[in-house]
Amino acid sequence: MVKRALISVYDKEGITKIAESLIKFGVEIISTGGTFKFLSESGFDVTAAEDLTGFPEMLGGRVKTLHPKIFGGILSNRDNAEHNSDLENHNLKAIDLVIVNLYPFEETVSKAGVTESEAVEQIDIGGVSLIRAAAKNFRHVNVLVSKYQYEEYIRILNQTSNKIPTEYSKMLAYKAFKTTSAYDHEIKNYFYGSINGDENKFLNIPDIGSFTGMSLRYGENPHQNAVLLKDDFDEIFEVIHGKELSYNNLLDIDAAYSLVSDFRDGEPFCGIIKHGNPCGAALSDNLQEAYSKAFATDTVSPFGGIIIFNKKLDFKTSIDIDKLFTEIILAPDFEDDALELLKKKKNRRLIRFRYKDDKSDFRKISGGVLLQDKDSVKTESGSLKFVTVKKADRKTSEDLIFAETIAKHVKSNAVVFVKDLRTLAIGGGQPSRIDSTRIAVMKAKEFGHDLRGSVTASDAFFPFSDGLLELAKAGATAVIQPGGSVRDDEVIKAADENEIAMVFTGIRHFKH
Repeated sequence: MVKRALISVYDKEGITKIAESLIKFGVEIISTGGTFKFLSESGFDVTAAEDLTGFPEMLGGRVKTLHPKIFGGILSNRDNAEHNSDLENHNLKAIDLVIVNLYPFEETVSKAGVTESEAVEQIDIGGVSLIRAAAKNFRHVNVLVSKYQYEEYIRILNQTSNKIPTEYSKMLAYKAFKTTSAYDHEIKNYFYGSINGDENKFLNIPDIGSFTGMSLRYGENPHQNAVLLKDDFDEIFEVIHGKELSYNNLLDIDAAYSLVSDFRDGEPFCGIIKHGNPCGAALSDNLQEAYSKAFATDTVSPFGGIIIFNKKLDFKTSIDIDKLFTEIILAPDFEDDALELLKKKKNRRLIRFRYKDDKSDFRKISGGVLLQDKDSVKTESGSLKFVTVKKADRKTSEDLIFAETIAKHVKSNAVVFVKDLRTLAIGGGQPSRIDSTRIAVMKAKEFGHDLRGSVTASDAFFPFSDGLLELAKAGATAVIQPGGSVRDDEVIKAADENEIAMVFTGIRHFKH
């Protein structure tokens, strides 16, 4: 039973609501500095921590709660006679609930121009100590470390009439240690970067130890065990219908989400993913047309694939996609009628997602982990640099940028044919660029797409002119590629001879 609570928070959002609930159960509230002032001015009867300890805050607020009358009250084992005797002999009061959130260290150091002194002052000492003490003594003390926990705790408090279950308190302890671990990790990264300077440009090294594990049925194949280590996965994705996600589903979801993130703003977009590769993509005036155009690229591969949209999925579009067997449909939201229709197929997964900036990629290899910045570079229409005699008009330039954006998400060597902001053919994942081109051309013929007048994107430069000549033979009239080959002059000459407009971006988009 909670009789006494210590509240010391930097972020005070929601704190009055939980204070109200505690007072209803007769809980005495102890508080520090700014939190004490905030609660007192909000009309709550609160005991100041310095009145309890007999010592004022000192060292500019660096020392507030580091005192035996605070930590003795938190760490005492109520089932231990010696501990109870110490409480009585030293006039200590047991503290049953600790509510703390920490100084915003990561937010502070991410600001431009922040000084080392400013960063150091945001290293929380007392808060972390309070959290660790409360979590250690979870059998007798509850600990809350985030404003997002308040609503659930209030519900448990009311449901149990202030008799909080030990198992729930143990779960709170887990979240507490996860929070302090992540906090120390942020500080460690800051100091590592400060010591190494520009030698280590990548400072945000993920703390895998703080991730939450979720078992999967199996890995890539049924004989492989697998687990999903979740960081902010639940903040991005919400599974609202269908059976549990598999390892391969998650890989495809990641590919689809990465693709749609490049189209989060602007016209309605649809992308179709199969085995980690786009097999169709389009922009249009509405989602129904975008889906129709994306699907037309390749009407066979989408079977059992994943469809993703950048806008709320409407009922009309849902009627069309319901005709196709798909593993997963993702959208930022769903109209009620669309959701009702799509839920009729039990095994189809429906996922609502939220856009969130992700700055890093990392993957396990034998002997280590590879870590890199996310490939977030996008070519702007005004920055196109034509290296050929022939230039492209505005409409063609838009197609070139769209093609390059799609190629960024196709396994290298990627070749993408586009016309009118829709894919006509996609080739990738081959040992040579010519092979990818030939596969794309073959698929275009299979599905009746005329590549004459199309534009093409290549994720890397053409080492020889033969790759460009294959595009010209297929009907492409404009090409976007990074450039940078020792034979660029030869490739430019071939483009001029075939009256092809060509852009060099200077940016390669390999996806291995």
